[in-house]
Amino acid sequence: MTMAAPLGALPLAIESGTGSELRFALGITIIGGLLLSQLLTLYTTPVIYLAMDRVRTRLGGAPARPVSTAMPGYLRNAAE
Repeated sequence: MTMAAPLGALPLAIESGTGSELRFALGITIIGGLLLSQLLTLYTTPVIYLAMDRVRTRLGGAPARPVSTAMPGYLRNAAE
């Protein structure tokens, strides 16, 4: 996640002055939503990927290739 969006919303969350009550809520909502969506993405994407891989293997699909065969030749030869 780039820090540009949360840092851009930071002045909304910390400012004081006329009408800042409305902008404070908006700033906190933007920052919280960006952080929460990033955390959910980081945790749910691998879980969904693994679940889909298990479904594929249960349905008789070919299992995923081992990492060692996916390496380029020059790395695979060096590891052997």
